[in-house]
Amino acid sequence: MATTNKIALVTGGSRGLGKNMALKIAQKGIDVIITYNTQIDDALEVVAAIEKAGQKAAALQLNAGDTKSFDNFFGQLKSVLQDQFNATHFDFLVNNAGIGTHKTFAETTEEDFDLLSNIHFKGVFFLTQKALALLNDGGRIINISTGLARFSTPGYSAYASMKGAIETLTKYLAKELGARGIAVNAVAPGAIETDFGGGVVRDNEQVNNFIAGVTALGRVGLPDDIGGVVAFLCTEEARWINAQRIEVSGGMNL
Repeated sequence: MATTNKIALVTGGSRGLGKNMALKIAQKGIDVIITYNTQIDDALEVVAAIEKAGQKAAALQLNAGDTKSFDNFFGQLKSVLQDQFNATHFDFLVNNAGIGTHKTFAETTEEDFDLLSNIHFKGVFFLTQKALALLNDGGRIINISTGLARFSTPGYSAYASMKGAIETLTKYLAKELGARGIAVNAVAPGAIETDFGGGVVRDNEQVNNFIAGVTALGRVGLPDDIGGVVAFLCTEEARWINAQRIEVSGGMNL
């Protein structure tokens, strides 16, 4: 039976994997609030699609790497919860917002490092911390990691390191929030065809063929391969999954 009146917050839900997650979560009978950084039109399209599917939805602007803006964001979130969802709390936090960069270790600048750290680690750390007051007991936190935290592909040293930190944080959150019945897991996609990182996996045939060749199921991943896994983790059936790293890569680099 579909859960009613549960609410998920998906960061970076206006496009790519986040959009797919938001739509799949809505299909489980869960209301969804997404955040976007600059693409308001894309975000409103996702909201419209969720509403068309019969669930409530809203979009809020958030720069996931700007921790100074988080207090203002949560002020807006409280208002939206009250006004549009008749709620004071939400149930599921999906830390998805991110950017992709491709630079060798030797070429990575301190500015590159700080940008990735702010969005993928520091931002997730403190956004989640501030979300705790609004997250229902018995809720879930799903952090998005990457296959690159398990296997190494040149050009992603900083990005993958931040995701490695997220995987460690996931276990600590699970331990510390267990008393509140909050389960915390990490989902680690393999290479996916989206506009992430300039669309390199989607648009570069050589890259696409290479990835398909090192993947047991013989193709590159699609957003549809990921969103349903995140949605499942928001269901009652997934209640006993906790502190896990779930790689969704079709069997890359086995």
